[in-house]
Amino acid sequence: MIRTLSLALLLSTALAAPALAAPSPQELAGWKKQAARVTITRDDFGIAHVRGKTDADAVFGMMFAQGEDDFNRVETNFINAQGRLAEAEGEKAIWQDLRMKLFIQPEALKADYAASPAWLKALMNAWADGLNYYLATHPQVKPRVITRFEPWMALSFSEGSIGGDIESISLGQLERFYGGKGTMVAALTPEERGIVPVEPAGSNGFAIAPANTKNGKALLVINPHTSFFFRSEAQVTSGEGLNVYGASTWGQFFTYQGFNSKAGWMHTSSGVDVIDEFAVTVETRNGVPGHSFGGNWEPLQKTDITIPYRTAAGGMANRTITTFRTRHGPVVRSEGGQWIAVALMHKPLAALQQSWLRTKTSDLASYLKVAELKANSSNATLFASHKGEIAYLHPQFVPVRDARFDYTRPVDGSDPATAWKGEHKVSELPNVLNPKSGWAMNTNNWPWTAAGADSPRQADYPAYMDSAGENPRGPNAVRVLTARKDFTPETLLEAAYDPYLPAFAELVPTLLAAYDRLPAGDARKAGLAGPIAALRGWDFRSGEDSVPAALATRWGDALMAKFGEAARANREPLVPYLMTAPADTARLAALTEAADTLARDFGTWETPFGKINRYQRINGDLVQPFSDDKPSIPVGFSSATWGSLASFGVRGVRTTKAGYGSYGNSFVAVVEFGPSVNARAISAGGQSGDPASPHFGDQAQRYASHDFRSVYFTPEALKGHTERVYRPGE
Repeated sequence: MIRTLSLALLLSTALAAPALAAPSPQELAGWKKQAARVTITRDDFGIAHVRGKTDADAVFGMMFAQGEDDFNRVETNFINAQGRLAEAEGEKAIWQDLRMKLFIQPEALKADYAASPAWLKALMNAWADGLNYYLATHPQVKPRVITRFEPWMALSFSEGSIGGDIESISLGQLERFYGGKGTMVAALTPEERGIVPVEPAGSNGFAIAPANTKNGKALLVINPHTSFFFRSEAQVTSGEGLNVYGASTWGQFFTYQGFNSKAGWMHTSSGVDVIDEFAVTVETRNGVPGHSFGGNWEPLQKTDITIPYRTAAGGMANRTITTFRTRHGPVVRSEGGQWIAVALMHKPLAALQQSWLRTKTSDLASYLKVAELKANSSNATLFASHKGEIAYLHPQFVPVRDARFDYTRPVDGSDPATAWKGEHKVSELPNVLNPKSGWAMNTNNWPWTAAGADSPRQADYPAYMDSAGENPRGPNAVRVLTARKDFTPETLLEAAYDPYLPAFAELVPTLLAAYDRLPAGDARKAGLAGPIAALRGWDFRSGEDSVPAALATRWGDALMAKFGEAARANREPLVPYLMTAPADTARLAALTEAADTLARDFGTWETPFGKINRYQRINGDLVQPFSDDKPSIPVGFSSATWGSLASFGVRGVRTTKAGYGSYGNSFVAVVEFGPSVNARAISAGGQSGDPASPHFGDQAQRYASHDFRSVYFTPEALKGHTERVYRPGE
């Protein structure tokens, strides 16, 4: 078979965190010298405004500030990115590490670093130096795994979607293929099976042209839907022209969602098909496994991958797993007697260049020039500039394929016709540049409605340009963006938080019809009369005081638990499936369950939405230990599952009476471009991951009520709003 396992105990048996690598006197002197060229100003929300003499100095200060705010999240992201989680969390993480190591190899990244242009190498050096200087000046901080950051490591997490791409590979199936154990560590989760609510991954982005604004200036809404506290907010400037504000994923030195003085960009997860599976029939010849390709037999590439992991006793051990790769990519599972290889984008050097260079663009032309690097694989972009330009840009990495084949399922990896054939030109993608409609948007839906009548025509593009289709937020966004032509930053924010839930506008009538069909003497007629009356009079809008919103949400969750797995198995979007699949009996039973659960947990089914939908941050853990007994804040906006533009999603199996959000609106901003930038923003909770910091939760109430704070983008705006000015290490 294909399983070759070896265990080798290492020398370490201590439970303590790994010891820091002490810097040399020369290194420490160099870091201090660079720190002297950096100023960090903390505003009254704790947000760092970093100023460096050069771009590299600014990166040095940016990373130092990130370490101060939440080193745990910085380190964890790069533990994950390098496939080293098992070194911290033990054997259970071996398969997650293996998944990363199928693509991320240190020697290859070191070679990329050596081949980097001088300017990028200087930024990577500064990235590592800033983090190492933070550790050197904060001896109380004990890293879990990474005791010294090396410049090449920046390439392991160089583009916002690479983690998401790799995470499309099922850990359970990977372990089934390579594991060789009777029990699986990486079993399918309830979310993967579709039996608990899953907040849709993605984001909303809106760009409004001057013709549709009151002030004659372009507007941009930046609304990434991520896990809360996923990104660090900062302004980073330098004497080399850098002046960027926005959100950087912890540990990255580029602003992923944000703006500079001339232009802004918002990334949304796209449905473009850029991850494909290729099925091959494996045959062994002379002890070597291989498969046919174009009539010729090709051996599989065989690689031993060693995964260090922490043992239950606190020591370290290794597990070596023999992996296989076809010309298409690594083998990740089997199906129907065939081995399945996966192909996805892996261009770390180009991705890091594109991620950085876009932060210094000034208009649509310069942004498109950077996009020619084509290392943005699964994220669409909404763009706006001081020139009044707006755009929807499709992900730039799109492999050319034979449109005869259905790439949403495994294709025949032995047929050369199915293989990727280079990449599409940016000009060949379904982009929208300066549409006459005056607006552009994406809600992780297809691009065919990105700008109303000025959207790309689906018939003009191959099917693989989108595999997601529409979602409930898409028509909802079109509704609010076409409602007026005099947007201001304030009214655009109102549109972005519009409480209408279009999924329930479709689903609730099916429930009412099922109730109305009940015979007059049916006991359910009287038992459900109150909840049905509440839903019959509902305007399908969420809000803290809305009883129907709470009732409908719990009803939808009950339907999801019963029909979600079947919808996933049928590869059908949830809401269309729920429109037709449940019988009347199931719809009514789900409502009975919802009403009974609310009555059991809160004393009455007439429970307002804000009582069951709450924000809570207890400590600095990556996963919060939610508790009904600890303070929390009511939130009136809902899950994107039901079409809510402002997303507040409860992930995982709920163990509490209330539902506590962990995913959705996180860092959100509205930006107005003109001779100067006018921006407002909010971050879930606050800037710091330290519960003792005043900035751990100082934005929480503002977040719940979407009371956005002003962004202090200029030195003049920052005056009077400064808590501290210092140099790294002071």
